[in-house]
Amino acid sequence: QVQLVESGGGQVQPGGSLTLTCAGSGFHMPYYRIGWFRQAPGKEREAVGCIDGDGRSYRGVPVYGDSTESRFTISKDYTDNTVRLQMNALKPEDTAIYYCATDLVLNAGPGCYLQRQKYDRWGQGTQVTVAS
Repeated sequence: QVQLVESGGGQVQPGGSLTLTCAGSGFHMPYYRIGWFRQAPGKEREAVGCIDGDGRSYRGVPVYGDSTESRFTISKDYTDNTVRLQMNALKPEDTAIYYCATDLVLNAGPGCYLQRQKYDRWGQGTQVTVAS
């Protein structure tokens, strides 16, 4: 059974850092597109970034949404089937529930999506609160 589980959320002061982890089960994450999204209260779910799946001679490359301002980094961990979201220089406006998602398309080729409608498997989310 395919499942995504986010972890690593919490409360941090402005300027601090957090690393979120998206753990996959039932599929080998490095070969699939993975997206990170967030949703603040009263706002629509927006893209943080995504990373495409590895190919035969290709390693996935992350793409970031406009909101990250080069503060966030998405990476894969091949040893424990996870995708991480490293967040630095956090701001109060980064406060949201953070979700990871996949479209579960194997070897889809280069490229990933920043549109949430392209993903149909989602984790339950993890809360990030940035406050002093």
